[in-house]
Amino acid sequence: MKRICVFCGSSFGVNPAYIKAARDLGNAIAKRNICLVYGGARVGLMGEIASTVIRAKGEVIGVIPKDLVEKEVAHSNLSELRIVGSMHERKSLMAELSDGFIAMPGGFGTIEEIFEVITWAQLSFHDKPCGFLNINGYYDNLIKFLNHAVGENFIVPEHRAMIIIDDDPETLLDKFSNYAPPIFDKAKWILGMMPKEERDELNKKNNVNRES
Repeated sequence: MKRICVFCGSSFGVNPAYIKAARDLGNAIAKRNICLVYGGARVGLMGEIASTVIRAKGEVIGVIPKDLVEKEVAHSNLSELRIVGSMHERKSLMAELSDGFIAMPGGFGTIEEIFEVITWAQLSFHDKPCGFLNINGYYDNLIKFLNHAVGENFIVPEHRAMIIIDDDPETLLDKFSNYAPPIFDKAKWILGMMPKEERDELNKKNNVNRES
């Protein structure tokens, strides 16, 4: 794994554990000679993890829309800062550059970004690891929701299992290094999402076709 993308908040949050986690993850990434790819800002947890990697002599690529550069929130001391025209371009380029994706604590943007790349993994658009650094139980309720969605048959267990979760940066990176994308039957997945009556009817038709 050469480059890892970290999505995280543009604020620090209320718990000092979040800042410590940004520093711990940044140091762990630099120690492994992995390049950090992130949103290019100098504020909040985003700025903290980038500055930590820089202090540790690591490589950091920031990707930021032109509008945010003009608002003077861009980090000025990165290995490379790529300026794009929109948030959509930002996400696309970050995904293209990265070999894996981690969400630290953050708000709407962080959650939207990580779930987009998880959705792409679900659809086999990529086979890169995706996960959450669940500091101080920040994502406990979200994890509970995902498990609820599995129980309600909106997420299949194989897709839920793709999401890597840990509260320790080193352990999370180890899990990323050992990640193997799941192998599953897409036809069975689609059938599993269908109402039982439609599924039974389709199976009945298929059995008739085999016999004829």
